[in-house]
Amino acid sequence: MVRATGRSPQQEIMEKPMNKKMVLTYFAVEYLSVAVVGAVIMLSAGRMDWWPAWAVVAVMALNLTAVGIVLLRFQPNLMAERMHPPKSAKNWDRTLVSILRLTQFARYIIGGLGLRYGWTQGFPLWLQIAGIAGCLLGYALFAWAMASNSFFSQVVRVQSDRGHSVAAGGPYHFVRHPSYAGMIIFEFAMSALLGSWWALLAGAVSRGFKTAVPLPRPAAVIDAAQITIIGAKLTAHSFPSG
Repeated sequence: MVRATGRSPQQEIMEKPMNKKMVLTYFAVEYLSVAVVGAVIMLSAGRMDWWPAWAVVAVMALNLTAVGIVLLRFQPNLMAERMHPPKSAKNWDRTLVSILRLTQFARYIIGGLGLRYGWTQGFPLWLQIAGIAGCLLGYALFAWAMASNSFFSQVVRVQSDRGHSVAAGGPYHFVRHPSYAGMIIFEFAMSALLGSWWALLAGAVSRGFKTAVPLPRPAAVIDAAQITIIGAKLTAHSFPSG
């Protein structure tokens, strides 16, 4: 819906200047989610002295802090949107996102239960340590994508009210879906950090689901525009004007 001002409600939200209260609220919500994840892992494991659980909390807190700083520095309007998800999202899109989050949450529970009941034996320590590096790498790519795309959204939508254009800079110059690539790395790395083969399976299901979802969704329109942009660049390079 577009109001008499010519701007949609979501556009008005994103155009509001960020103030101290909004920023503090954003980080409070993010850190609360980290605390919940840590509590779930430890309750599932039945102990608080399990180092992978604390490593997960530390990695997630560091990643979310970095993303928050990137948003404040490069895309403050995206921080506003993340605090006020667009109501224009379709019900099926919200359902798919909810299913994805449930599979991610299940991974943490499985990791904790795996320790409590000994489901996974002999998981390589070096692979768990490598998982920490993978988590940081995956989120770094995700944050780079956010910094390079003014139209980065929690839901798939063409933001015609904001003059939506296809992102072609930063990681988009090399990968069509850099945020997906980053999250694929993160999901498998996080599962490895938990030291559970079953958690790795859950991570594979989560990422497989997420990767398959965009195919029938409106993102196809954006992909087509991406192809058009690439084609135009190739044409300009092969047949320069003048």
